[in-house]
Amino acid sequence: MTVYITDLAGFLPNAPVTNDDIERILGMVDDKPSHSRRLTLRNNGIQTRHYAIDPNTGHYTHNNAQLAAESIRALLRRSGLKLEHLDCLACATSGPDQLKPSHGHMVHGEIGGPPLDVITTAGVCTSGMSALKFAYLNIAAGGARNGISSGSEFASSFMRASNFGPEIESRIAELERHPELAFEKDFLRWMLSDGAGAALLSREPNRDRLSLRIDWVDGLSYAGEMPVCMYSGAIKRADGSLQGWREAEDPQDILKRSYFSVKQDARLLSEQAPLLTVKRALPAIVGKHGVRPQDINWFLPHYSSEYFRPKLNAAMLESDFGIPMERWFTNLARIGNIGSASIYLILEELMYSGKLKKGDRLLCYVPESARFSVYYMHLTVV
Repeated sequence: MTVYITDLAGFLPNAPVTNDDIERILGMVDDKPSHSRRLTLRNNGIQTRHYAIDPNTGHYTHNNAQLAAESIRALLRRSGLKLEHLDCLACATSGPDQLKPSHGHMVHGEIGGPPLDVITTAGVCTSGMSALKFAYLNIAAGGARNGISSGSEFASSFMRASNFGPEIESRIAELERHPELAFEKDFLRWMLSDGAGAALLSREPNRDRLSLRIDWVDGLSYAGEMPVCMYSGAIKRADGSLQGWREAEDPQDILKRSYFSVKQDARLLSEQAPLLTVKRALPAIVGKHGVRPQDINWFLPHYSSEYFRPKLNAAMLESDFGIPMERWFTNLARIGNIGSASIYLILEELMYSGKLKKGDRLLCYVPESARFSVYYMHLTVV
C-alpha cells in the first residue's frame, strides 16, 4: 500500500538565540568563558538556535514531551485531522524526560485523545527516521489508516553550566590548578538546540495541495564494527568501553564525573562519518533502488555542522553520486542541530517554501554518530 506524507509541522521554543547570547542563557562553566566556543561556532556555521529556557528567569519553558506535543498540535491544526481519528503515534528522541514511562506515552498523555498505537524510538538523529519508518510500515501493512511520527530534543537540559558544577568542584578538590571542561563535552554546548517536528502520514494524498509519496526508507547500522562515538549516561573507560551510570561505584560520581552530559569523540566523528554513512552506505542503498543522482531534484542532508558540508560533498562525488549544491536544502544556520527533529523541520520548510513541483524527487540523508548509523529516504512530490 502506498503511503504519503500529507503535512508537516514544527515547534521551536522561545525567541532565536544568537551566538553572543548562548553563554548568557546556558551559563559559563566555572564562571569562565569557554575556550572552544569561538572555534566551534566558526566551524559549525550556526547563527541562531532555540532553547526551552526563559532567557530572563532561566527557568525551563517546556520539557521534551511538551515540545513534541506542541509540534503535533500544530500539525493537527494545519492538516485539519481530528485527534480522535488518529490511529498511530511514533515518537523519537535522544533524551526523554524520564526512564519510564516511555517518551511516546508521555507525548500521548500531553496531547490527550482516545487509545492509540504508540511506539517510542530511541537513539540520536536517526531515531526520528526510525519513528517515521514505523508509521510508514504500519500504514503500508494495513495496520493503521494514518499516523503521526515526531522527533523532539531538549538538549539545553544537558548543556547548562550548572550541570557541570559538581565536576568542577571535584577537580578543584583534587588540586587541579586550572579546572576546565573537557573538549568532548564543551564543544557540544555550541552544537545542539531544542525543538520538535512532526509528520502526518496517510494512505491518501492531499486532494488540494502537494503531498510527498514515500518511495522507500532504508537504514544501516555499523555498530557491529565501530566503537561508540557519541554518548550520554556513561563515561568511557581507558579501553574505550562504556561504564554506564548504573555501574558507578559511588552515586556521587554520577555528578562529579558528569555521566549525563552529552559527549562525543570529535576526531572519530570527522574520520569515520563520511566514510561509513556515504562512501559505504550510499552505493549500497541507492544501488538497491536504482536511483541516479541526476534524478534527484532536492537533496536534504542533516549534518551537525557546516564543517561537514564539503566533506559530505566530496564523499558523494567519490561515490559517483554528486548532486550540485544548488539542489541541497538545509536550515542548519537558522535553527541549529535538533537531532531527531532536524529532518522533520527541513522537510517542513521545503514543503511549504513554494519550491516544490509535481514530480520532484527528494533524497533525505540522516546520519548518526552515536555508534555510526544512517538513514536514506526517497520521496516523490505528487
